[in-house]
Amino acid sequence: MSFLPQLAFLLIFVAAGYILLKRVKFLRRNILLGKPEHRNDQPEKRWKTMALVAFGQKKMFKRIIPATLHLFVYIGFLVINLEVLEFVIDGLIGTHRVFAPFLGGFYTVAMNIFEFLAFAVLVSCIIFLIRRNIVKVPRLKNADLKGWPALDANIILIIEVVLMIAILKMNAADQILASRGVGHYIPVGNLFFSGLIRPIMENFSTEFLIFTERAAWWFHIIGILAFAVYITYSKHLHIFLAFPNTWYTNLNPKGEMQNMPEVTNEVNMMLGIPTDTPAGPPAEIGRFGAKDVNDLSWINVLNAYSCTECGRCTAECPANITGKKLSPRKIMMDVRDRADEVGKSLDAGGPGLEDGKSLLGDYITKEELNACTTCNACVEACPVNIDPLSIILQMRRYVAMEESGTPAQWNAMFQNMETSFSPWKFSPADRFNWSEKVKEEEIE
Repeated sequence: MSFLPQLAFLLIFVAAGYILLKRVKFLRRNILLGKPEHRNDQPEKRWKTMALVAFGQKKMFKRIIPATLHLFVYIGFLVINLEVLEFVIDGLIGTHRVFAPFLGGFYTVAMNIFEFLAFAVLVSCIIFLIRRNIVKVPRLKNADLKGWPALDANIILIIEVVLMIAILKMNAADQILASRGVGHYIPVGNLFFSGLIRPIMENFSTEFLIFTERAAWWFHIIGILAFAVYITYSKHLHIFLAFPNTWYTNLNPKGEMQNMPEVTNEVNMMLGIPTDTPAGPPAEIGRFGAKDVNDLSWINVLNAYSCTECGRCTAECPANITGKKLSPRKIMMDVRDRADEVGKSLDAGGPGLEDGKSLLGDYITKEELNACTTCNACVEACPVNIDPLSIILQMRRYVAMEESGTPAQWNAMFQNMETSFSPWKFSPADRFNWSEKVKEEEIE
């Protein structure tokens, strides 16, 4: 008995594992370019959020058709990969359908479930391809998706279609060979979906069917391993990162903005309010706001790598709807691209963050930042709880506090708020004068 197939499988498996591990380390290092932030409070609420939003797809169902299709793909991805476990065991020890003798009739039930999901994934991916390339849903055709992002989405969908076809062809050939009593092929009962294509393959020679079954098996297992590596370069990384991303969701009310601790301490000291700042000479104050990825928190960078590029945030953004340049999806893609650029530079022994570039200016413009109304529509729309607004606010703080680069009208408003405690230039003592006029009008 030749051990070459098992050896080849082991080498492929180890190579894929090595590449995947190396890529995971790269991504982890890039995410940790961001500043530390502790967000482990209220664990029960975080588990619930992760279960409902990441696993339960709760926010997807605001749009029922794509949500249903996505649910089929998602469940198919999770459940069909149980069959891949059998593939891995078969590949390592040279068996064929190793679970079949142990599970008996339940194996047939399980295989029919796998095939139903494979067919559902196949149909869903074809519909997604039609929506992207023929119907051309507006949020999937914006300028920020041109080039690689659009190609990446199509590549993944086509790969999934081909992999599902391979499963059905493999099962059909397998069962024909089992009915002919060939070698180690085991009858597993009636399989509905692969049974639909069996009549087409019944007249094929035994040698061709063996080739078809083995080719489909190898294609599927190599495809799965290649897919696992590929998604770390793809927007489909959200398949894995959606879970930690939703765990670290900001649980504060959406309208609550996070104050800068340095500024809060300064104001408290000016007002005579006790602070947690230790006595002694003041520590050097770092940068106000964010200019580059290292000024953001690591959770902000995790958000960027978790982005699905679905465009729901941009589709709901009032600034984008009215023709402004701002696209929350582009903000997240820019943060991810900048983190990738810095990571690759560091790996190559380059300058990393000191390459003369920055997130502000080279990727994201002031025009985009200033267009944001801070309405939180993007945060509410995101199916995996990404927070583009947090990044926008931190970058706007840098522009205002480090560069004094906000528009002149904004500076006038800021000055009025500082001196008069309102956006308008009148004394606080006159704030309620308007009510006297109202009373006079009522008397008249």
